[in-house]
Amino acid sequence: MAHIIGGVGTTHVPSIGGAIAKGKQTDEYWRPFFDMFPPVRGWLGRSKPDIAVVIYNDHGLNFFLDKMPTFAVGAAAEYRNADEGWGLPVVRSFAGDPEFSWHLIESLVADEFDIVSCQEMLVDHAFVVPMQLLYPDVDPTGAGAGWPVRVVPISVNTVQHPIPSAARCYKFGKAIGRAIRSYQQDANVLIMGTGGLSHQLEGKRAGFINKDFDRLCLDRLVDDPAALTGYSSEELVELAGSQGVELLNWLVMRGALGEHVSPVSRSYHVPISNTASAVLALAAA
Repeated sequence: MAHIIGGVGTTHVPSIGGAIAKGKQTDEYWRPFFDMFPPVRGWLGRSKPDIAVVIYNDHGLNFFLDKMPTFAVGAAAEYRNADEGWGLPVVRSFAGDPEFSWHLIESLVADEFDIVSCQEMLVDHAFVVPMQLLYPDVDPTGAGAGWPVRVVPISVNTVQHPIPSAARCYKFGKAIGRAIRSYQQDANVLIMGTGGLSHQLEGKRAGFINKDFDRLCLDRLVDDPAALTGYSSEELVELAGSQGVELLNWLVMRGALGEHVSPVSRSYHVPISNTASAVLALAAA
């Protein structure tokens, strides 16, 4: 039987990928951010996940404003990274697990979620940067050992309104958790939720960060995630910024973990590229 070891929520700002590519992890500006991750890596080293289910939002590699699925699940044997125009180097591809992916897809459809099944899928910085943060020893160029986990990308629409509600995303996460636990083959599964926290990149509120709301969200993700489902999409934009709605990815992750979790590591840092950055690692009960 598949076993969910826990979840990680983390920021996916593209400038982090640039800092990694340029070796700036110990620079004065970047060090406080990168110093948040060794405890999480230590936990992963002990827990040894086989599969990472990555909840993120696509930024145009697969879907654009004319075609934006609410939920899309990868079912490929391989996921390639591609040039997004940020100047980030393209990293080595990620191995998928089609049998596991199709089990998730079939279970989610049976659970009455209308998802898009992607037998080909590119992955952008929202997927790649968190993988680089958790597995920094992988040579992104393709030399040496590859990524130590198989992956399943799950894209959530946080871009084109109407976006799914917080309540719907939490229910989606619960359905993902049920699907994983019903998989008959042995596998340790990590759930990742990427993005945010509060930030806004455009308009009169460009640079907006809400520390109080971010800290409230981090608290509730641990002890009362259902409390976050009461916010409407409009309220999330007001409280977290137009891009801060990426919190929905974290909420999907938390829903998959089940009722009770144990905090492993929690860090919060402001700002990284005008974004409130955080990492939260939770062990599933």
